[in-house]
Amino acid sequence: MEQNAIVELKNLSKTIRGKKIIDDVSLQLYPGQITGFLGPNGAGKTTTIRMMVGLMKKSGGEVVIDGQTLSSDFEEALSKVGVIVENPEMYKFMSGYKNLLHFARMQKGVTKERIDEVVKQVGMENRIHEKVGTYSLGMRQRLGLAQALLHRPKFLILDEPTNGLDPAGIREFRDYLRLIARTEDVSVFVSSHMLSEIELMCDRIAVIQNGKLVEIRDMRDTQESHYYVEATPADQTLELLGSFGFKAEQVSEGFVIQAEKTQIPKLVQELLVAGIELYAIQPHRKTLEDQFLELTGGGQLAETNPK
Repeated sequence: MEQNAIVELKNLSKTIRGKKIIDDVSLQLYPGQITGFLGPNGAGKTTTIRMMVGLMKKSGGEVVIDGQTLSSDFEEALSKVGVIVENPEMYKFMSGYKNLLHFARMQKGVTKERIDEVVKQVGMENRIHEKVGTYSLGMRQRLGLAQALLHRPKFLILDEPTNGLDPAGIREFRDYLRLIARTEDVSVFVSSHMLSEIELMCDRIAVIQNGKLVEIRDMRDTQESHYYVEATPADQTLELLGSFGFKAEQVSEGFVIQAEKTQIPKLVQELLVAGIELYAIQPHRKTLEDQFLELTGGGQLAETNPK
């Protein structure tokens, strides 16, 4: 059954001093999915997010959240949104629980039962009554996630949510986020420079460059079949691969070729008959970083790890 989008960007645009910063961006975001938002520095990610939550006036197009537009139903539309921007700000002299109580009073219909529910969801039952000042960055991130989920949003925006976290904290946060997207049926939109983390976290990616959306890709889509071949002598291996019709790209100590799975047994046989010493032949998948570089053509790119 076809899903209905929770969020729709319809021909969204922004012009500043005569320059088009965001150019006719259209995107649909679905419940239960995590979508990564990628682009070089200055590509328009932050401007797009600001327009999505009404912090910046759009020049054209529309933002629709759960069937309601920001233009005509601003408060109602934004009531469906939760936001985490980098390191959430909390009252450090108060406990995590009292922080959540404070935020709950700003929302309609958030009960103490709901607070207990989100505390359990983010795994903070044992620390929630301690002061936030004693929390690690990872714990504060989890508390920020709990706060963003209090009012049962249908759409969650995260801007660089794992900045400053150690590898264990990043993995923990990613696991909680995937669990929440699935169990709460929330559409999650993540902007990050950490391409390796986006690759592990997201179901889809949307790539923006120079204000234009240049790619929307499902991370689970079957990619073109590539295989890594390592054999010696290298020169003779390259020559044979070419004679078999394979275009080979040298990678590390071997070659990457595009081939169908059914072609591999015959290729192995031919290489061995020719006296080639074959050390490895295995599927080769391009990383998200490789794909990103191809999509954006290099240039001033987002970093793979924040400084």
